[in-house]
Amino acid sequence: MEKKQREKKPKWLRAKLPAGPEYNEVRNIVDRNQLHTVCQSAQCPNMGECWSRGTATLMILGNICTRACSFCAVQTGKPTELDLAEPPRVADAVAKMGLKHCVLTSVARDDLPDGGAKVWAATIRAVRRKNPNTAIEVLVPDFKGEFANLDIVLEAKPNIFNHNLETVERLQRPIRKTASYQRSLDVLSYAKNAGFPIKSGIMLGLGEEEDEIRKALQDLASIQLDVLTLGQYLQPSADYAPIKRWATPEEFANWKEEALELGIKVVESGPLVRSSYHADEQSDRFSAEEKASA
Repeated sequence: MEKKQREKKPKWLRAKLPAGPEYNEVRNIVDRNQLHTVCQSAQCPNMGECWSRGTATLMILGNICTRACSFCAVQTGKPTELDLAEPPRVADAVAKMGLKHCVLTSVARDDLPDGGAKVWAATIRAVRRKNPNTAIEVLVPDFKGEFANLDIVLEAKPNIFNHNLETVERLQRPIRKTASYQRSLDVLSYAKNAGFPIKSGIMLGLGEEEDEIRKALQDLASIQLDVLTLGQYLQPSADYAPIKRWATPEEFANWKEEALELGIKVVESGPLVRSSYHADEQSDRFSAEEKASA
């Protein structure tokens, strides 16, 4: 694993370094509101670019996850007490950043009876009250497949429902541990059947085979996925799953073309792509596709 972690990254994986007044302003807003971002907690390579654009993905329900997925840099363990004052602070941060499209995500809170669903709903409503013209995209955990808890989130009416498949079916157990390929598809399908646009993401470079990627795309297309993100897995440290290969920009372009041919409306595919990377632009493209097909 040490050897894998120290391998030199390909030239196409160079990300923008954090800098500039917009970056500093976002950092100050996050710090002043005592919030967490997945950008920091998950060591996202696009933090410099996104924060320099004046946007960040806010992470609710604390900074400690009850799961220990072998790809994710978010701290795992026993979460602290629930912060019920968090939703208005999130809404205030969204207002100060002037976001037209905000992405909210969370750690998994399997320690809570509802998986954190009530805080999710309260946060969505707080953001909407203070920012009525802001589109709200939620990137949620699977709530252990409990649809009653999922309903609590959906009843708050987010604009886009995002839940990541993360990897192909064969690699679910070693990579996601307590999650399930079919459960994730069921969660996405449930939201779709409830009338919400759905979005998901897959990482490449974990050891998946070409036919396995193709099947995952087909499975997502079969539930009428609207937006897909494909990106390169990056190993946070030697303690995490190793990188098995570097997928080239050409490969990402080919998978994008194939996903579009399967009927997925919007596909963001590239080495540095992450779930919330240019999410505002993806939302605009989805809206344009919907209008064109109406």
